[in-house]
Amino acid sequence: MKFSTLTGSRAGRAALAGVPVAIAATVLLGGVANGAVPVSFAVSGSQFQIGATELTGTGFSQYAGVAKDDAGHSHPVAIANIASASISDLCQSVTSDTPLGKIGLKITAGGGGHPATATDLQLGMTDLKGNATFGNVRIGVDASTVNTKAKGSVGDFAQDADTIKITDLKQTAWSTQASVFTLTGLHMQLTDGDTCFN
Repeated sequence: MKFSTLTGSRAGRAALAGVPVAIAATVLLGGVANGAVPVSFAVSGSQFQIGATELTGTGFSQYAGVAKDDAGHSHPVAIANIASASISDLCQSVTSDTPLGKIGLKITAGGGGHPATATDLQLGMTDLKGNATFGNVRIGVDASTVNTKAKGSVGDFAQDADTIKITDLKQTAWSTQASVFTLTGLHMQLTDGDTCFN
């Protein structure tokens, strides 16, 4: 099985088919509200949660890939892209076990009727739950021909759609990146391990 990376393509064939994937948003360690996010990076050793009451977007695609960490380990993911996204009641959380006990970082934004927004959003995810509606969806297209800027490798299974809407979004991911990410009402806090969902 072959996977496209978040930063490039690799040879072979892949088949991460079936589940339409959407993506909300993430900002882990500051400095990204209203600005550009790096387009390639080594992921950390921890997955994180993303939750939202509603995500709507245009220009969606999904195909198989890998997220690589700094030690060179590869983590299989579903790569999801949304050209333009609006995210209501965004929540992101990550936890770690420390000598002081379980410590968490929790970020919320996009509440009170003022959604967070993102352009050229891409996520490497491993799990998604929610209620999804896709407009003009194509399932089984070649990953190199999807309707987003980011594309997979020739011959790989992919799907795309003109529009996407997901409510009650619950997602687990290794990485998120965007060209511009605007977080309205940003609140970042340390917790004793509080998460966005169970």
